[in-house]
Amino acid sequence: MTVHFIGAGPGAADLLTLRGRDIIASCPVCLYAGSLVPEEILSHCPEGAKIVNTAPMDLDQIMAEIEAAHEAGQDVARLHSGDLSVWSAMGEQIRRLKQMGIPVSVTPGVPSFAAAAAALGTELTLPGLGQSVVLTRTPGRASSMPEGESLENFARTGATLAIHLSIGNLDKVIADLVPHYGADCPVAVVYRASWPDERIIRATLETLKDALDEDISRTALILVGPVLKGEGFDESCLYSREYDRRYRPQSADSPWSSWSHGDD
Repeated sequence: MTVHFIGAGPGAADLLTLRGRDIIASCPVCLYAGSLVPEEILSHCPEGAKIVNTAPMDLDQIMAEIEAAHEAGQDVARLHSGDLSVWSAMGEQIRRLKQMGIPVSVTPGVPSFAAAAAALGTELTLPGLGQSVVLTRTPGRASSMPEGESLENFARTGATLAIHLSIGNLDKVIADLVPHYGADCPVAVVYRASWPDERIIRATLETLKDALDEDISRTALILVGPVLKGEGFDESCLYSREYDRRYRPQSADSPWSSWSHGDD
């Protein structure tokens, strides 16, 4: 018996890995976070599967469901939205399962920041503008932030920021970022990326609050940084005609020349 943690993606039912789909189809028990995982994904469950929405449950209740499946020798598909590596609460579940001696596996999913970037049709790392993406959040009721992990500190780098779980702290986000990025820095808020009711708001740090729809109070990602302009960046060396690289050596003297001809 194994508990299979599966990243169910950002919302669209078809943004699920083939591995995740196949594992779901093989498990007689499925626990899913119903507040964010679309019900269409549950169509992959086998006929007669026990399907449990964990949204109203606490950790003890979730563990009780898993323990019952373990005693029955039934594999469990444990679905969380997005990717499991960030803000999934997988860590605390795996810690308990290890203590209980129950095996686990982890299958990654499409993260929300990637779905948001796709909705915007933009690359978050553009030469000359930004080569780093910081995934972060502001403090909330569920989680505090460790000392040093502040928006001000991240903003000092000038990197592209993907700010999760923070649309309700918009005033603080703007106040913390303006001194470092400037009031005219481009911002995008992507609400429910990849869902049928997805919405995109483009603005600057100065105009964002007025541009934001009042009913967007959760399930929205804030992206900040010069890359969102989509202009004023350099072309990468990767496809430059003059760039000497392993698969396109530029001369017989290239260190890649003998490699490209199959020499040792």
